[in-house]
Amino acid sequence: MKRIVVVLGDYYHPKEWINASLDHALGLLNENEKVECVEVQTNQLSEELAKKPDAVILFKEDRINPTDEKVDTWMNEEIGEAIFRYVDQGGGWLGWHSGLASYDINSSYTKLLKGHFEYHPVQHSQVKYTSVQGNDVFGPVSFDLLDEHYFVKVKEEETNVFLKSESEDGHSIAGWYHHYGKGKVCCLTPAHNKEGLLNENFTQLLARTVEWVSR
Repeated sequence: MKRIVVVLGDYYHPKEWINASLDHALGLLNENEKVECVEVQTNQLSEELAKKPDAVILFKEDRINPTDEKVDTWMNEEIGEAIFRYVDQGGGWLGWHSGLASYDINSSYTKLLKGHFEYHPVQHSQVKYTSVQGNDVFGPVSFDLLDEHYFVKVKEEETNVFLKSESEDGHSIAGWYHHYGKGKVCCLTPAHNKEGLLNENFTQLLARTVEWVSR
């Protein structure tokens, strides 16, 4: 039985849609491999990491109240260090969509990811996602979504880029992975809308990334 801890949902991303996407992806995993998926709140994360789950999935930005004049964040230094130790000692981490967003670029968490979200255009656009030639660890990928086009900054020399994105607004990296210490890290930028989160091509890709980080 694999145990996967998930932290999902924020001001801009209803966790109901994320849960539906993840449930579908988990259903695509090897039917002989049973998975226990445990959703926790941010204030429970450090305690759960100490139990050494097979993987953690984060789809939640750092800002708690992004529209307020004084913005609060949840990831303090203690939680960031707990995440770092967990992965370094053999854990698997999937930073998914807003799980890459608004975190301090100098934090131990962002250093672990080796990349971070910079911005997305105000208007959603048709985004084409394609696998990088020569890197098919998650299989060949090619699909289009009406999506927030995430533009990210990635230390390409320190990780493995496997997915690219393209829209009328430009090109960016959409997925990357690497080993860190004894553990694994994967980052995935799609998807924002319900339709994108439940897109069959996307959920198949999500399933393969979950399988990799939890292996």
